[in-house]
Amino acid sequence: MAVEIKKVITRRDLRKFIMLPFKIYKGNQYWVPPLIMDEYNSLRKDINPSFDFAEAEYWLAYKEGKLVGRIAGILNPPAVEKWGVKNARFGWVEFIDDEEVAKALFDTVETWAKEHGMEGLQGPMGFIDTDNEGMLVEGFEELGTLPMIYNHAYYPKMIESFGYVKDVDWLEFEVQSPESIPEKVLRVNNLVLKRSGLKIAQVKNRKELVAKYGKQLFDVVDDAYSELYGTVPLTERQVDALIKQYLGFVSLRYVKVVVDANDRAAAIAVALPSLSRALQKARGRIFPIGWIYLLRALKNPKSIDLYLIATRKEYQGKGLNALLMTEITRAAIEDGVKTAETSGELETNEKVQQLWRYYDTRQHKRRRAYVKKLT
Repeated sequence: MAVEIKKVITRRDLRKFIMLPFKIYKGNQYWVPPLIMDEYNSLRKDINPSFDFAEAEYWLAYKEGKLVGRIAGILNPPAVEKWGVKNARFGWVEFIDDEEVAKALFDTVETWAKEHGMEGLQGPMGFIDTDNEGMLVEGFEELGTLPMIYNHAYYPKMIESFGYVKDVDWLEFEVQSPESIPEKVLRVNNLVLKRSGLKIAQVKNRKELVAKYGKQLFDVVDDAYSELYGTVPLTERQVDALIKQYLGFVSLRYVKVVVDANDRAAAIAVALPSLSRALQKARGRIFPIGWIYLLRALKNPKSIDLYLIATRKEYQGKGLNALLMTEITRAAIEDGVKTAETSGELETNEKVQQLWRYYDTRQHKRRRAYVKKLT
C-alpha cells in the first residue's frame, strides 16, 4: 500500500505529531522523551514567538492505515538573510525503518521548500539555535539527554541515500568529575578576576536571576555565538519565552554569571542535573506524577548536562570559560556528581574543546546537520 502524507491541520493532528516518537522508540532504553509541554510550546503557531517571522508546516505519514512518520518544514527569513543561502529547514523528523515512508516525507518537504523559492534544505534544525538540532550519527548505544536529539541508526543512512550530505558535525563528551580542583587552577582563576576587574555574581534565588540577568544571559549568547552555524539573533519575544521556559526551574548551583563593575554580564555557564532517567519514568509528562521524578533528579544529581558556556567577544581569550567551568566543577564535586555530559559542540570549535584537556573525557557521540541542493 502506498504511503499517504497528511498535513497537520487540527489540534488532534498536532497531538499525533508530538506523540509519534513514543511509538517509534517504544522499548528503546537510550531514547529520552522530550517534555511534551515544551513540544507544544515550540510547534503551536499561536504560542511560539518565532512565528512572528517564520513559517512552518508539519506532515504525518500513514501506511496501511497506521501512523509511521512525521516531518516539519521551516522557513526562517532572518537566517536566509544573515547567511545568504536560500535554505529551508527540516526538523522533528521521525520514521519507521521503511525507505518508502522516509522518501515520501522528504519528497513532501522538498517540494514545499521549492514552492517557496528555496534552493536547499538543511537539518535537522528548529526555529532557533536553542531548539534541538543535529541527527545522531555516532553513539546510538549511549543514553540520550533532554537538550539533544536521539534517533535510530537507520536515520542517517536513509537520508544520505536521498542525496543529503554533511554540512557540519557536533561532538559530545562525557566528562568525569575530578576528586578536587588543583590549587594552581584556583589561583589562576582568582588572578583572572583580579586583572579583568570582573566578579562572579552571587544570586540568591531564581526570581533574582531572572530579574537581574535573564535578558542579559541571552544577550551574551547572541554575542558569543553570532558566528556559529545557523544562529540568528533572538527577538525580545523569543527571549521572554526562553526565560519562562528554562530559567524557572534551573538549579542556581549550576548557573554561573561573571559580571563587570556595573553588574553587566560578561560570561555565563548553564548546566542542569541530568533529567534523562526522570523523563523516561515520567514519559515526558510533568503531571500527574512526573514532577516527582523530575524533582528528585534536580535535588540529588549523579550526572549533570552542560547546556552552554558563553563569553562576550570583548572578554574572550581572558580565561573566563575556564573559570566558569571550574565553578561548575566545584559545585559538582560538592554535590557528589560523578559525570557531566556536554551538549553538541561544533567539531571546529577548538576554544570550547580546549576546556576538556585537563579533564578525563570520552567523546562518545557525534551528530550531523545535513544539506541538499534542490535546484
